[in-house]
Amino acid sequence: MRAFVFPGQGAQALGMGRDVAQAYPAAQAIFDEVDNALGEKLSDIIWGEDLDALTLTQNAQPALMATSLAVMAALKAEGVGMDAASFVAGHSLGEYSALAAAGTFSVADTARLLRKRGEAMQAAVPVGQGAMAAVLGLDFDGVTKLAADAADGDVCQVANQNDPTQNVISGSKAAVERAVGMAKEAGAKRALLLPVSAPFHCAMMAPAADVMAEALGTVEMAAPVVPVVANVVAEAVSEPDRIRALLVEQVTGQVRWMSSVEWMGAQGVTEIWEIGAGKALSGMIRRINRDIECRAVLSPDDVKAAAAALEG
Repeated sequence: MRAFVFPGQGAQALGMGRDVAQAYPAAQAIFDEVDNALGEKLSDIIWGEDLDALTLTQNAQPALMATSLAVMAALKAEGVGMDAASFVAGHSLGEYSALAAAGTFSVADTARLLRKRGEAMQAAVPVGQGAMAAVLGLDFDGVTKLAADAADGDVCQVANQNDPTQNVISGSKAAVERAVGMAKEAGAKRALLLPVSAPFHCAMMAPAADVMAEALGTVEMAAPVVPVVANVVAEAVSEPDRIRALLVEQVTGQVRWMSSVEWMGAQGVTEIWEIGAGKALSGMIRRINRDIECRAVLSPDDVKAAAAALEG
C-alpha cells in the first residue's frame, strides 16, 4: 500500500520545480495556472535569485503547493495517477497540496487560499512578538510538559509533532525563549529557535483561523478521490464539510505528523512518496517507522524512476 505526502514550509528552495516544468508541459501549466490565479508571476520568484522573497510566508506557501502539483502533473504524464496511492497527506500547508492533488480544491483556488493563509498567519501576530523552536531528543510528552512549564501565563504549545526525536513549540517570544533555556534540564539534547516570521500552529493564530474559516466557506469543495490523512486528527477524512472544519482548526492546532505516519503504517502503508521540494518528510518518516520505504520525487529523473518502479 502506498501514500503520497506533500512538504510544508521550510522545504522551499530557489529553482524548485524548474527542471520538471522544462521537461513536462503539464508541469509548466501548473505554474502558469498559479501565476494566473494570483495575478502575478510567482514562478519568477520561485526561479529567481531572491531567497528572502521566496521565504515570505505568503509566497512560500503557494510556491510549495505549485511545485508539488507540478510534480504530480509530471507523474500523471508518465502514467502515474492518484489511483497509485491509497492515502495522501501533507505537513501543514502541504495538506492543501494533498487536497488539491486529490481533487478537493482546484489548483487556482488552492493558490488563492494559500496566499490568503500566508498573509493571515503573518498578520495575526506582530513581528517580534511570537517565536518557534525545535526541541531535539525529547519525546512528545516531555516537550508537552516543557511547553506548559515555560508558558507562565503566556502562550507556549507543541505546534509540530514531527518524529520521535523532534518536536516544535510555538507561542509568545518570551515563553518560547524560556522553554529553550529550560530544555536541557528537561532532558532535551538541545533546543533552537527557528528562523520563522510568526508563531504558527498555536493559539496566537486565532485571527488567521477566522480569516480561513471565511475563505474556505466560499470555495467549492469536492470529496477527495483518495482519503486525506488530516494533520489535527491523524486519520483519513473524505467528507468536505469535515475537511473544511479541520483546515480551520489546523491554523491554531497541532500538526500531528508522527501520529499520521503511524496511522498510515497501521493501515498497511509500506511505501511513501514525498512529492515536491526537499526530503525532510522522508527523513522524519524513516525515524518514525523504518519499515516504510521512502521515495522523494522532485526532478525529472525522480519522476521517471517512480513511474518505472510502478511498472516493475
